[in-house]
Amino acid sequence: MFSGSSLVAERLLQAARSLVLTRWSLDSGVHKPGGLGGSGRGTVMNGIKLALLGSKGAGKSALLVRFLTKRFIGEYASSSNFLYHKRFSVDGRQLNLEVFDPCSQQSVGSRCFLEEPLEWADAFIVVYDIIDRTSFLDSKSILQRIREARVADCKGEVPVCLVANKQDLCHARQVCQEEGRLLALEYKCHFREVSAAEDHQEILSLFIELIRHAMERLKFRADRRRYSGSKSMAQLINNVFCKRRKSV
Repeated sequence: MFSGSSLVAERLLQAARSLVLTRWSLDSGVHKPGGLGGSGRGTVMNGIKLALLGSKGAGKSALLVRFLTKRFIGEYASSSNFLYHKRFSVDGRQLNLEVFDPCSQQSVGSRCFLEEPLEWADAFIVVYDIIDRTSFLDSKSILQRIREARVADCKGEVPVCLVANKQDLCHARQVCQEEGRLLALEYKCHFREVSAAEDHQEILSLFIELIRHAMERLKFRADRRRYSGSKSMAQLINNVFCKRRKSV
């Protein structure tokens, strides 16, 4: 049975989940066909893939539902991983936005929680709760994992926004804003302190900013691949003509 507040949260999540592409159960493991990784990272310029990461209770699902529906769901612990899809316009450009929200009941260090989104996402939102210092320490571990994974795969830096949530509860703060800023500086990512409970516009702004950075990075990589391909073709043609001249 749901309590009153839990029932409201469940109904709002059901409304948001009309946007869901795929659902994974906790014991399904890594599920790629038609889901995460099915089409490859950054292969379509008008497709942006975001992953929300954070420990249980940090409010990442609340941030996402605020962004998708403009409503606040309060505390909610999901028992499944969800992939949300939304047609979204940024600077007059239509995008196919996918957002992965992993199960909040998994531990931050679990394989399912981090490994798949690290391989899949074009950008990350890492969320911690300003009234829970453990969630802040978890966010540092997540940022470290993102850095290590990208260095290991030679994929370079990826847009990341570190989000300090529950600004409306600053009277019970355990993590000061400056600590968040310094952590973001250490890991070369953006930083926002917000309240999912109070400010839809701020949530919308942080998503748009991150999407813009992801678009810029994908465009840079696509341009670099085209340049590299053109250079290789020019070198091939030059080699062919050199061989012909030598044979004459």
